Amino acid sequence: MSGTDQSHVGDSIPWLQWRPWAGVSFPVDHNIFGLNKSKPEQNIDTLLVVLVSLLTITVFLALFVFRALDDNRLTSWQWVFAGNDALKVVFILVVGVFLAYVVASISLPIRKPASWLFIFSFLVSALSWAEPEVIVDASRYFVQAKSLELYGIGYFFKEWGNEIMVWTDLPLVPLLYGLVFKFFGEYRIGIQLLNSLLFSGTVVLTYLVGKTLWNKTVGLYGGVLLLGIPFLLTQVPLMLVDVATMFFFTLALFTTIKAVKQGGTTLLLLASVTIVLAMLTKYSVWLMLSVLPVVFVSHFEYGKKILLRRATVITLVTVFLIGIVLLWNFNVFAEQLKFLLSYQVPGLKRWGESLTSTFFFQVHPFITLAALFSTYVAFRKKDLKFLIIGWLLLLVIVLEINRARYLVVIFPMLVLMAAYGINEIRNVKISRFVVSSTVASALVITFFGYLPFLQNTSAINLSQAGKYLDSINTGDGQVIEVITLPQPGSIVNPAVSVPVLDLFTQKTLVYRYDKDLIQRPRSVAKSPLRFTWAYRNPEFFSADTNISPGVLKKRTPVVIIFGNTSQVNSQSIPDQITKRIEGYRLAKELTVLDKVFKYQTLIRVYQPV
Repeated sequence: MSGTDQSHVGDSIPWLQWRPWAGVSFPVDHNIFGLNKSKPEQNIDTLLVVLVSLLTITVFLALFVFRALDDNRLTSWQWVFAGNDALKVVFILVVGVFLAYVVASISLPIRKPASWLFIFSFLVSALSWAEPEVIVDASRYFVQAKSLELYGIGYFFKEWGNEIMVWTDLPLVPLLYGLVFKFFGEYRIGIQLLNSLLFSGTVVLTYLVGKTLWNKTVGLYGGVLLLGIPFLLTQVPLMLVDVATMFFFTLALFTTIKAVKQGGTTLLLLASVTIVLAMLTKYSVWLMLSVLPVVFVSHFEYGKKILLRRATVITLVTVFLIGIVLLWNFNVFAEQLKFLLSYQVPGLKRWGESLTSTFFFQVHPFITLAALFSTYVAFRKKDLKFLIIGWLLLLVIVLEINRARYLVVIFPMLVLMAAYGINEIRNVKISRFVVSSTVASALVITFFGYLPFLQNTSAINLSQAGKYLDSINTGDGQVIEVITLPQPGSIVNPAVSVPVLDLFTQKTLVYRYDKDLIQRPRSVAKSPLRFTWAYRNPEFFSADTNISPGVLKKRTPVVIIFGNTSQVNSQSIPDQITKRIEGYRLAKELTVLDKVFKYQTLIRVYQPV
């Protein structure tokens, strides 16, 4: 099948028959069991099914054996499967492959594939909501969002970058989080609902991009394969910006493609607006948006004059809109860009993870291999539209962008490349089985490997502590005092754990940042965790703000966050803290300790006797 020729879709692909009233139809395949096939053809199908099944299991075993090659900083296979029973996971994987075969063999009529993709991906992502907040960057976004919740949208726009510390963040995603808090309450599940909606929206947009550029089969395969990236599924529950960035970038790309193909004032303006929204999620997107000129180049068949006119309108409106935003807080944006060039860009070479880790361990290898194969197919066909989805991967390789979290934004294009390659398999049943087994394998790795591992890190103590604090009676004030102890073995400022704890409790937290007790290490200057030492205590953690004269200090429960049990022995606690908890009893201790990360969040809760 050529890149644009769809004339034989529905004849050669019995799984997909296009009808004006039905969108995508999956009629029952009466040849599932080979009743109407010749014996040699049936034997070939059986051999291919066995081959794909064995490859799926063999790939997992190979990755397990060579897991030392995975240098991911969060979900490295070295850690995830260090204490895991590989045989147990293999058994579950065998069951998953069998279910994938059943799914690939049984076809049901689906009129609205986008709706089903959205629902299925949302339900899958919701299964990971039990994951703790394992990345300390969440503290920044929480503080920005809570500032909007407490003081209003006007305060947010006035003080963003001033009283509201922003580091290298852009305003759109914290703004959305703040609106969730403002209108639905300060609950983590609200953030997770939003992120799952954005993730599922990206799945649908991936389908629409593939359908628009080629056909529904490529789009459908691409949308489904976005569930074949275990690392991506671990990012959905977290209060970060990467999933939202992926959504807005894919939205901007899709609307631009539609605007180039169809024209019209509404679409051209919509393309500009979505591009600006994408630019306001993360600075790395500005580089990724270099794909937009490729969109215009790959549609030369519409005529140079038409393309030039449409490109000019989109560019001028985009520049005008982003110019207004930059003028709103020009000094802040200028300082951020200067800091990115002097600190973040050089730092990426030090903080990177290998491409082997990202594209073979964190992304299912079938996706990576199919994407590589698709490059050959597109080159053979001279398919210019392939440049749109291949550009970002080329950019990553040329610029050596090796940090997995910075690559989340390109994952929709990567899976479309894979879908393009898998679509070349003439045996439709096998192509469907490759897709379904890829997703099944990724889900097994995610929910029986990654998720249990993350739930056994010390970050789980913060979420459990939040639930416990909500269960205790703290009097009329509903105030909890938080104390953090320094962690000599870590370069993380423990103060950033206070906003993360606040995310999990409805109680009011009071925190006094003691600069004499917590001192900045020298080695942090070139660390990706340097932002934790730019921490400024927000007003809503102030004792003067939260403790009224009628609330006695001695009635306030105290939470101590520390790094190891030796720190809270009677002889190790600083004198001022010992005095603070005189007359208190230890009410709760949360000490899940992992051996992977240097920064630990162990917790003790003290209450008045």
